[in-house]
Amino acid sequence: MALVAALALAGQVAAQTAPAGAATRAAPHTSSQTPRSEVALTPVEGDFAIKDFHFTSGESLPELRIHYVAFGKPKKDAKGVVRNAVLVLHGTGGYGRGLVRPEFSGALFGPGQLLDANQYFIVLPDGIGHGKSSKPSDGLRAKFPHYGYFDMIQAQYRLLTDGLGVNHARLIMGTSMGGMQTWLWGELHPDFMDALMPLASIPMQISGRNRVWRKLIIDAIRNDPAWDGGNYTRQPPSLRTAEEMTWLVGSNPVRRMNAAPTLADADKVIDKYVAQGYELDDANDVMYQMDSSHDYDPGPNLEKIKAPLYAVNSADDLINPPELGVLEKEIHRVAHGKAVVIPYSDKTWGHGSHTIAVLWEQYLDELLKSSASPE
Repeated sequence: MALVAALALAGQVAAQTAPAGAATRAAPHTSSQTPRSEVALTPVEGDFAIKDFHFTSGESLPELRIHYVAFGKPKKDAKGVVRNAVLVLHGTGGYGRGLVRPEFSGALFGPGQLLDANQYFIVLPDGIGHGKSSKPSDGLRAKFPHYGYFDMIQAQYRLLTDGLGVNHARLIMGTSMGGMQTWLWGELHPDFMDALMPLASIPMQISGRNRVWRKLIIDAIRNDPAWDGGNYTRQPPSLRTAEEMTWLVGSNPVRRMNAAPTLADADKVIDKYVAQGYELDDANDVMYQMDSSHDYDPGPNLEKIKAPLYAVNSADDLINPPELGVLEKEIHRVAHGKAVVIPYSDKTWGHGSHTIAVLWEQYLDELLKSSASPE
């Protein structure tokens, strides 16, 4: 496995907006939040090529490309174990660099902050089917292998171990889809990490309303005559349905009403959102992204998680509503687990609260301290 030459990016990293086809698109930084300035950091960006990658579906690719952005450098102890690696996983439709934004990296990666890049080696990969990693829109379209979360985690593990020489993680954390994958990481590789922090997720199979809104998007695209079996020459109209649905579930009702207080405002806001999505998204990519959660079901194996785990959700999350009571019930099966539900306030952003570090950084601080190895 050869690591493709990495490109060093100099200067300050500007905050970027995740692709619009994402239910997990982070809320914009606004004056209603505690101001944070973007930290001037110099990341390394690169690609790791995995030869002859086999998917759980039985399909394979001669080469799977996993793109990543990394901050800092790995540090090994006397036994050769990397002790400062942090894996940060993005949400559905997002990409690693989408988390390089004032309210996330700007609040966590700077000098003296909780994940100071001078002390930690922080890796933000693009999941399979996302960002600059291998995806349907690269050319295979609907012939691209059908991937799931287990495939994405396998690729992440290969990136860390074979590509970047990381044999242990100080912390694995993720937002939404990345949060769900964080639960699975703890089950699949229980001795690999010191701590886990899943954000905006619950440890149960995708079901109920959470499955239906995803299936609505999948069905809208697949049953659209203009989709043409994935061989369209222009984005099919069903992509609009996908964009509208992700806007609907991505924040809380009060913020949506404030942004669109009249009928005309609502039409204007969603039309703008859809237009941005058409510039950034691809229908095949979106359909695959939405379907990738089909194999997510950490419930049966929660007892396998060894590392301290802090699960953080927000009370106004429409995708993982606290009324379900799943998180509070299942966390007791995690040996060193803690569940936190952030109360609704004028600072929360519904599901998008996962990217606003000021809302939950105190719990990250607590987790890091409680999971620190004795000197």
